[in-house]
Amino acid sequence: MEFQTTSSPHTKRINRVDKVMLQVVLALLPGIIAMAFYFGWGVLINIALAVISATAFEALIIKLRKRPVTPVLLDLSAVVTALLFAIAIPPLLPWWLVVLGMAFAIIMVKQMYGGLGYNPFNPAMAAYVLLLISYPVEMTSWLPPFMLAEQQLNPAQILAFKFAGILPEGVMLDAITMATPLDQMRTNLDLNRMISEIRQHPLWGDFGGLGWEWVGNWFLMGGIWMVYKRTITWQIPLAFLSGLVGMATIFWLFDAESFPFPLFHLFSGGAILGAFFIATDPVTACTTRAGQLIYGASIGVLVYIIRTWGGYPDAVAFAVLLMNMAAPTIDYYTRPRTYGHGGGTV
Repeated sequence: MEFQTTSSPHTKRINRVDKVMLQVVLALLPGIIAMAFYFGWGVLINIALAVISATAFEALIIKLRKRPVTPVLLDLSAVVTALLFAIAIPPLLPWWLVVLGMAFAIIMVKQMYGGLGYNPFNPAMAAYVLLLISYPVEMTSWLPPFMLAEQQLNPAQILAFKFAGILPEGVMLDAITMATPLDQMRTNLDLNRMISEIRQHPLWGDFGGLGWEWVGNWFLMGGIWMVYKRTITWQIPLAFLSGLVGMATIFWLFDAESFPFPLFHLFSGGAILGAFFIATDPVTACTTRAGQLIYGASIGVLVYIIRTWGGYPDAVAFAVLLMNMAAPTIDYYTRPRTYGHGGGTV
């Protein structure tokens, strides 16, 4: 008799992989549209480059492994990885860095471990961290929201810069790029400026970074829709956001002029995206209910710690990867008790 073994989790689910991934893609669309609205065509160009690259690398590796290519491509997992990576990187990132990130995500992080269901780390976040550490200047040169832009680039000009490094005559890169709200907050706090003074900058909106707060709101709507459709469970997002907000609230109440208010942490970076779309990756996250709560809360706490005292203002990718490593151990110690196998005596 021949037995077939697969990686955990072994629970049966009604939803097929392609349908689950399609739900994720649909849930991402409102946030992607908002990002393109505020930050321009570069967002959509990054998505196109990432999706094409991810699909090509996935097909190449599957072909080399002598397995059917079409079923793997149609499960849309490479597309989801590409989307998550593309919306995390700056709109003007050179094309070859987008391709390099996708090569690392698909080949090294996903397929080298055996493909979907076997990778221990989130491929999109692993690629993001690789580029952030290797190319920090390029990975932190963001465009300002269109309301603050002195000059907006059209699609042709963005393509010229991404593929050839050419900007319109008289335009300097420093003049059209700006620090993110998290970067600016961290830099000014390091200069001992008070938060009430920092928030006078036009980069700030009503409760977070200008533009970023509404991008976060649309990702939040998509995340809630996924919970409603049972594409993901509520434990990890709720625990993630609770851990982040809880830490932020404690320190904000201690000193409101030195520690940003909690909503700032939710709506000025990748926290909402991370809570609903990245930390909930079923392959790399915990599978037990208790484990998911611990896992999510730990990511939220780590995001706050790294943002506040670490070397990188937006710490979602680092926190997720650290907890990816811890997920199997958390699952081991939070396994539900098996009936009839307790430690008591009869």
